[in-house]
Amino acid sequence: MKIVAVIPARYESTRFPGKPLALIAGKPMIQHVYLRAKKSKVLEKVVVATDDLRIKEAVEAVGGEALLTSKDHTCGTERIAEAAELLRLAEDDIVVNIQGDQPLLKPALVEELVRPLLLQTEVPMATVAVPISREEEKHDPNRVKVVLNKEGRALYFSRSLIPYHRPPGESPLYLRHLGLYAYRRDFLDTFVRLAPGILEKAEKLEQLRALEYGYPIVVTITKYDCPEVDTPEDLKKVEEMLK
Repeated sequence: MKIVAVIPARYESTRFPGKPLALIAGKPMIQHVYLRAKKSKVLEKVVVATDDLRIKEAVEAVGGEALLTSKDHTCGTERIAEAAELLRLAEDDIVVNIQGDQPLLKPALVEELVRPLLLQTEVPMATVAVPISREEEKHDPNRVKVVLNKEGRALYFSRSLIPYHRPPGESPLYLRHLGLYAYRRDFLDTFVRLAPGILEKAEKLEQLRALEYGYPIVVTITKYDCPEVDTPEDLKKVEEMLK
């Protein structure tokens, strides 16, 4: 069984066109993500899947591997599934989805992400979440929240604050979802064949597709935050954090 990371990176972005090539400390963001992912001890291979030759060349400039994939994909998971097919991965291989806008990725976080799939053979998909420490994140729709059951499996993901706290009583632990995923290859193929569900369309969160069709998602609570770059303003914050 192989554990392979695929980093989807498309050039066009509604809020931030050309985001993977935006410079952070003098290097394109996609190079930061790729080089950090390569430090993970559990990954046998790291590949960038892109629709743009400029991104491919930026990855290859640091000795990385990149695949040109279709421009017609509607989500990153579809791009990852195409890459898994091009790489001829086996059904029982584990495919790790590392977002191309996570330049502060901690390699240890990848190990925590993958562990449930190694320990629980019946689980098709895993992800990670971090406790919310800043009050402003609770009501930011760009920061996705998740609630879990007693077994650590996702009950629901939302852009709204969940669960609702009705005083009196102790406030619940609020969790922010980090956009990394690990899939078994056979489930990845199943996932992209499913039609988007009502909840997914409403929240614009593709992980809800798995829950709507009854597939469990194990969520590991981690201490490693992994800020995403959604806007040019986020880029400045990440650069300050790197310094």
